[in-house]
Amino acid sequence: MYTMKEVCDLCDLSYDTLKFYCNKGLIPNVKRDKNNYRIFNKHDVDWIKSLTCLKKCGMTIAEMQQYLEYCLAGQESINQRKIMLDKKKMELLEQLKTVEASIDYIDNKQNYYDDVLSGNVIYRSNLITEEPVENY
Repeated sequence: MYTMKEVCDLCDLSYDTLKFYCNKGLIPNVKRDKNNYRIFNKHDVDWIKSLTCLKKCGMTIAEMQQYLEYCLAGQESINQRKIMLDKKKMELLEQLKTVEASIDYIDNKQNYYDDVLSGNVIYRSNLITEEPVENY
């Protein structure tokens, strides 16, 4: 059995986050020791690691609660879980495209700056014009 602190260390969670998950009912059947402190078994720790991953995937607490309900329903809810995870995967893939495009932009700018600094190209700016600006 594991204490709250041990689970926090194992799952890289803050104590407050683990307590919040417990209070929101995201960890079913939480057990208590003789001093009424929460304790967790290996299955609980594995589930908490899953919650951590779902959170990193961008699931809201409500979505995590829904996913838990599906899991507790057993095999009959596998299709609903797959649909839910597919939706999250599509969202993540869109985010990945955005991140990749941003990285490409930075790489292109860095290459351009390297070329300017090495004298291979003449510096041109979209913000600084060489022509006088007329006042209206």
